[in-house]
Amino acid sequence: MTQYSKENRGAFWKNDRREKDTHPHFKGSINIEGKEYWLSGWKKADDAKENAPLVSLSVQPKEARQEQSAPAPVADDPFDDGDILPF
Repeated sequence: MTQYSKENRGAFWKNDRREKDTHPHFKGSINIEGKEYWLSGWKKADDAKENAPLVSLSVQPKEARQEQSAPAPVADDPFDDGDILPF
């Protein structure tokens, strides 16, 4: 089987977790110039004008979403010495 480059390619599928109108109808990923991105798509109205787009797309770097989901580090409490105070 021949190897092919995944660069500048992507795909998305129906979003089975869609709960609100603001959630995308489609979710997937795409590789643009060697960098990975999340891909989201929203269906446009069926009665759209001629030559109107069928799907509206949004692209977000995968690193950005991972940074947002990571919990913020908790600062050390300078007054906490680990001992329980007797009062």
